[in-house]
Amino acid sequence: MDFTLTEDQTLLRDTARNVLTKQCPPSLLRAHIEDPAAAAPLWEHLRAYAGLGGGAATDLCLFLEETGYVAAPGPFFASSALFAPVLAALGHGLLDDVQAGTTTGTVAIAGTKGEWLPNNDTTKTFVLEADRADHIAIIQGSGDVVLAPAAAAAERLRFVESVDTSRRVFELDAQGIEGERCSLAPDAIGRVLDIAYVALAAEMVGTARRIFDMAVAYAKERYQFDRPIGSFQAIQHKLADDALALERSTAAVHYAAMTVDAGDPERTRACHVAKAAAGDAARRALKDGIQVHGGIGYTWEHDLHLYLRRATGDEYLLGQTGWHHDRIADLLFA
Repeated sequence: MDFTLTEDQTLLRDTARNVLTKQCPPSLLRAHIEDPAAAAPLWEHLRAYAGLGGGAATDLCLFLEETGYVAAPGPFFASSALFAPVLAALGHGLLDDVQAGTTTGTVAIAGTKGEWLPNNDTTKTFVLEADRADHIAIIQGSGDVVLAPAAAAAERLRFVESVDTSRRVFELDAQGIEGERCSLAPDAIGRVLDIAYVALAAEMVGTARRIFDMAVAYAKERYQFDRPIGSFQAIQHKLADDALALERSTAAVHYAAMTVDAGDPERTRACHVAKAAAGDAARRALKDGIQVHGGIGYTWEHDLHLYLRRATGDEYLLGQTGWHHDRIADLLFA
């Protein structure tokens, strides 16, 4: 299997990297903590890439690696990686507006257990960016979908404070919310979830790489006993293991995205593997990253915590690593 990026994909990655480096510095993440509206100017740039939602998963994942690297706040992930695939599965005309960046949406599927699987719970958890989305797709256990204007659910939302200050999470009381009623077949729901898992895995890989890069840079500049700490074998071993975990997770994400685009029968297992591998890489990077930084890594003034928060939040979003391992076991031994 050829993992080499095409010229268009290389251009997409490089362009995304340049835009996000300029438009999403750490100062924006800090401003977003106090005022979520601080992310609005960033969305004006990211809306130009909203067309990736509902399109090829490989291209979407390449872009999300870069948004993960800067821990970009705002509705892009919820709208393009979650809402757009639902509309694509439904064949709904609203997809054109979402891909044009003129409207946004989010998905409410996880129930009270927090598992991203269809269920009939009236309380939906982990509803991302619900306060700034234009639409909410509420998915029930039967595959029934209610496409509701977010304004109709505004009084049913409860903001849930989490460790990740760059991503806003809500609970939704979905009982009685009116909207357009549609239906998803089981295989369509499966594809929507597969895309969600691999998309978040791609973002996690980007965040883990940011933490790793910060640790490597600090290991070169921090001196102890008249030597850079990066020359110590204990530090070298940690960073080498982190680099291997990053490479494994990156390959797993790219492979899973390719199976989604190809409609491969193994795509569901590959997407669970991708999320689990990304979770392992992120967990290693954040643990070792903060150890390499030492005391300064715990301070509010240092930027490291902004990315540690995103990595930690993403590990719990759409299922922890252990949960995905269990799903892989179910598929292997079914």
